[in-house]
This record gives sequence, structure tokens and C-alpha cells, in this order.
Amino acid sequence: MLSVVMTVALAAAGSADAWHDEILWRGAQVRMNATTHESYTLTGPFGRRDIEGQPLRVDTASAMFNGLFAMAQDELKQDSVSAIRDGAFDHGQPIPCTCFETGAKWPYVWTRDLSYSIDLGLWAFDPLRARNGLHFKLSDVRDSSLRQGLYVMQDTGSGGSWPISTDRIVWFLGAQHLLDDKAFADDVYRALGDTLAQDRQYVFDANVGLYRGETSFLDWREQTYPAWTANNVMFIAQSYALSTNVLHYQALQLAAHLADARGDTLKATDYREQAAALKTAINARFWRADRGMYMSYIGGDGTPYDTYDLLGTALTITSGVAEGDRARQALAHYPTWPAGSPVIWPERADQPIYHNRAIWPFVSAYALRAARAVDDSERIAHELRSIVRGAALSGSNMENYELTTQSTHVDEGKLSGPVVDSPRQLWSVAAYLDMVSEGVFGLTQDGRVEPKLPVSLVPMLFGDRDRISLKTADRTITLRRPRALHGNLLVADGVTQHGTETVVMLKAINAPSMPLRLDAPLYAPASPATPTVTADNKGWRVQVDDKVVLYADGQRIGAVDGSTYIAQVATPPCVSATRIAPNGLESLHSPTICAGEPTRLAENWPRQWTPPVSGRYRVALSYANNHGPINTGITAAVKILVMDCDGSAAQRVPIVMPHSLGEQRSTYGVVTAKAGKVCRFELEQGFNMSDLSHFAHYTGGKGGVDGPLNDARIGDLLIEPTAGAP
Repeated sequence: MLSVVMTVALAAAGSADAWHDEILWRGAQVRMNATTHESYTLTGPFGRRDIEGQPLRVDTASAMFNGLFAMAQDELKQDSVSAIRDGAFDHGQPIPCTCFETGAKWPYVWTRDLSYSIDLGLWAFDPLRARNGLHFKLSDVRDSSLRQGLYVMQDTGSGGSWPISTDRIVWFLGAQHLLDDKAFADDVYRALGDTLAQDRQYVFDANVGLYRGETSFLDWREQTYPAWTANNVMFIAQSYALSTNVLHYQALQLAAHLADARGDTLKATDYREQAAALKTAINARFWRADRGMYMSYIGGDGTPYDTYDLLGTALTITSGVAEGDRARQALAHYPTWPAGSPVIWPERADQPIYHNRAIWPFVSAYALRAARAVDDSERIAHELRSIVRGAALSGSNMENYELTTQSTHVDEGKLSGPVVDSPRQLWSVAAYLDMVSEGVFGLTQDGRVEPKLPVSLVPMLFGDRDRISLKTADRTITLRRPRALHGNLLVADGVTQHGTETVVMLKAINAPSMPLRLDAPLYAPASPATPTVTADNKGWRVQVDDKVVLYADGQRIGAVDGSTYIAQVATPPCVSATRIAPNGLESLHSPTICAGEPTRLAENWPRQWTPPVSGRYRVALSYANNHGPINTGITAAVKILVMDCDGSAAQRVPIVMPHSLGEQRSTYGVVTAKAGKVCRFELEQGFNMSDLSHFAHYTGGKGGVDGPLNDARIGDLLIEPTAGAP
């Protein structure tokens, strides 16, 4: 019989909405019936779904919770295949692979989807398929003239893939769990060294201390980046993303650990120092004190962008990059809605629903992990309920949902969405399984049992029971409820082992927990028009069309209405503008415009230049790359620009030339030069994804079956003075 204290606590925790057999949401009703001890029937707006018993079982007071765990296992079985296919590879013919496919609509293996899914626990469900899938995303080099190695593949993407998109490093987040196989572990260590070295050469900026490239998984550029990147991704290639840098930090930590295990002390020390420096740079560059959050990305000159993403925030916390009060603030200040947490914030009023205005269960699972890391009981419960509700309402673990309704489709004309969605999406399946095993039962990645269960979930999970359990392939975890619930979070009070059963006696504690941020404005204002900059005897005159906030060379200048002057300085400024809404939200930036005209060097290589004054200079190329569309492909052109000035060591900077619509500027590098010294420029061949052997199977565009292609039509070499590193 329940104590009086327990009865009162359960009522306060919301037992009227316990989700035992049904969920009611915005007029929709979903019911779960247990047809046998292990089988279930789910009915709702989608119709009816019969769910067979599965090898792993949970025994709680909620048939809904138990049945959805069985459904996730059933969907993992459906995603477990012997062949994969995609229209852009081998002309859509099946490719043998005993592995996981990505989802009902995506019968292929993608680097980021698989890696996040494995990290969310699939490594323990089927290690063979997990390893096979990861192996499929490794490749050697097919061009014998280039540096050989074993590399992780960046899938087709923005501007022709890597190094515009640079989150292939996420591969190691999944691979780290599967090192008990020696042959696989050897491949991981080799690929880790080669991939990190290549990224260090092509995308690491030593002046800033960060890696360049696109946000991880948020790869539909105009959904999350300024609208003007739709047809020009140079900004993305030049910028720095929080999530991608945190993934590099985690890869460097793994490299240090593996080097130590192999007795390579020098390498381990080097990797550890790189990781420590990167952690410092992330905290210095991305933290926005006035928001109490980490920005999703910043410009190539350090310009801050008032935009945030949940995956980057969660990874920053779970990786240990964010610590203490800063970690708690970052999660607590990230807004959420009754249905769940958006993958980006603020939203874009002019974009359809996909990454914009959407909940993605796999990201919610990482947010749940982050909430556990900081003992945020309200956020744990909120993300957990979002994952459960989404699967129940849809009758499947869908890839994404609209933010305010948690629907798989909202009709709003051109803004309708989610634009793309899929049942049994692998990382959503993984999210549900991880939510149960770690989120409820506390089964951590290293096999420890550390439950952190919000008291508000006791009515759903325990009902009038005194225990709940999870039965895995080789063990049973039983959680026993305390008699009194004087607190907000249940944690382990004692752990005993009875054969293969681990019994955890729970106790209630009061963990500091900030209330959910449910009152944030939804949309950011639209970006303003590009400023104009002219020179006169007062300095640099900047003209804007409206009341805006002006930025110059990465620094905030202040509010401007009409026009202002930037004091005459030796280096012409590069400026952009934002708009501030009455609610305080700041828009994304206008395009950046630089005052003055660059020095242009034409003709054949080598090209020669004599600096007029000593200082730092930006060097870039005018080019055209028509080898593929802006949104996909593998033929971003990558070169190394070598500057050799009399009496000085040669300076080498990577130059990236993404797919373009006509002629535009490449990314830039920063070099130093002394006045009067003759400088000669050479252009060396770089590396792109078409150089990997795997892409010999690519039939969806150039650089595939017809051979590697790393080229662009190159025009002038552009040189202009710069104020220096941000």
C-alpha cells in the first residue's frame, strides 16, 4: 500500500496524465494494449500496428512505454539488411552489406546518421552490423600521386562535400565503442591518425584555433545559415561550427587514449595538447555571455551569429567541453516548447519545416544525455516524454516532427513540412532505445548503472509498483522505488548483484534544476540588406537602409540608422549588418562587403607580387566551379596556395572552391609579408572526396565512375590587407 507521502507526491507529479495505456495530444488519441505478456497493439491516427514480442523487454506500469520499446526493436530489425542501395551509387543497384540501413526512405548508409546511431547504443545491439557499416564508410585513396592513407568519407553535400562539410569526424564517436575487435581497432587507429592529419592540414585555422566547416547534420544551408548562402557556400566553408569543433575535440581525445594504449607517448601528448587547446578555443569563441549559450557558428573573421543548435549544445556538455555552471546555463537557456525542443533556435519565418521549426528525436536523445550530465530533472523528463509521444502518435520512430504540434506534416503552403521524413529512421530508433536503457534505467556506455530518474515520471513508470526492470541479452536491471519522494530526482542509494540481476535501490534527492524555458520568441527577424561602404576624407562611410546593428572585421560597432563612419584605418574594413527585433532577437547577418579593391594578379603560375607595406594579407582566388549543383556532389575544388617571399619561409594556405553559379571568390587564407620583398605564388593540387576509392562507385555526378576531379576554372589571385586574426 502506498504511503500518504507517496500518494501526495504522485498526485503532484501529474498522475492524471500517466501514459499507462493512452496518450492524448491536441485532440489525437493513441492507445497501447498488451495482447500477451510480450506482444502489443498500438492504435492511433495512423491506424493500427501489431507489435510482436522482442528479445529485450521492459516491465513497467506503462503498457505504452513497454510496447514502444518493443516497437523500436522491431524497427531495428527492419533496418537490419543484407544489401543497401542509393540512386547515386552503382546506378541504384544493390550493394552487399550486412549492416543497418538509414530508414524506410533511405536504404543506404550515411556517415553521420550511422555514427550517431551507433553512439546512441546500437553498438551493443548488433556489433557486427555496426562495424560493417562503419567499415563501409572508410576508404583509401585511388590517386597514386596523392598522400595515401585510410580516411573517413564525407558524404555528398554542400558545395561538393568536404571541406565545406567537415563532420565526417563523427565516425569516431561511433567507432570508439567497438574496439574489442583487434582488426577493427587497428583500422580505427589508422583512420583516426590519417583523418585528423588531413583535417589539420585543410580545415584547421591555427590563427583562431578552430576547425572550419558546416554544422553537423544541419546541412540544408538556407534553413540554418543566412538565405544568401543558398547559391554561395563560401561563407560556410570559411566559418566555424560549434558541433563540428566539439566532434574534433572528442576525436583528438580518443586519439590520445589510443596512442597511450599503443605506447606512443609522443603522439598521445601531441593529441592531448591539441584537444586542450581546442577546448579552450571553443569556450572562448562560441560562448555568448549575454545569452548564456553557445552559438551554433561564427563567421570566418570571428563575427558572432545569434543562432543556436541543440545538438551542438548537447555535445558540448556531454563531451566535457562545457563544465560546471556554464554547462547548466547552456542547457537551461536553450528554449523548448510543450512538444519538445527544436534542433535550431530561433526559427526562420521564411523557411519550410525540416531542420527549421522541428524536433528530431536523435537530437532530443543527446539533449536527454546532456540533462543527465547536469542533473536537470525537468529537462530529462521533458525530452523523454517528447521521444515517447512522437513514436506513439506516429506509430513509428519518425525522423522529425513539426515543433509546435509534433506532427509529421503541417500544411502551410510553401512553408509546409517536414519537407522530408521517414518511418523507422535509424537514429530515431536508436534514440528510443537509448532513452529507455540509459535515460530511464541508467545503463551507461561503459556498463555502469547510474539512474537519474525524475520524480515526475514515477506515476508513468511505477504506478503502484515498487519496482521496474529492463531485461537485456545478458543481464536484468531492476530499479526499486523509495517509500518517500522528498525531492525531484531519483538516484542510486545502493546497488546489489544477484546473479545476472542488478538491483538498484533508489533515493530521492533535490537536484538544482532551472525551469524549462517555455516563453522564448519563435522567429528571428529577417536579415537586412547589404551595407554600402565608400571612402572620403572622414574615413569609411557606411550606408544602411534601416535601423541595424553594424559589424566590422568581426567586431560589433553598434546601432546605426542611415549612415555612420568608421575611422580611417590602414586596412579597409569588411562590414555586415543585423536587425534587432523588439523582443531582443538578432537576425542573421547580411552579406559581408569589404571596402577597397583587392590587388589582382592574373596570367599563368607562378604569379608575382611585391607588398607595398608590411603586414597581414588575405589571399583568395576568383574562380568558377560548375562540376555539380550547390547542394550536393563530391567535387569541391581544393588547392594549396604557396607564397614564397625573398628571405622568408614559404607560407601555405588551403583554398577551397565550392560548386558555384558562375564566377565568385574562393575561401581565403591569411599570410604575412614584408614591404618590398618579391613574393611568388604557386598553386599545388589538394585533396577532395573524389580522390577516395569508395567514390569510384559514385554515379550521381562528376568525380565518380569517370575518375577523380579536383579542378575549377581559376581567374585572378586576389590580395587585400586585413586587420588580422579575430
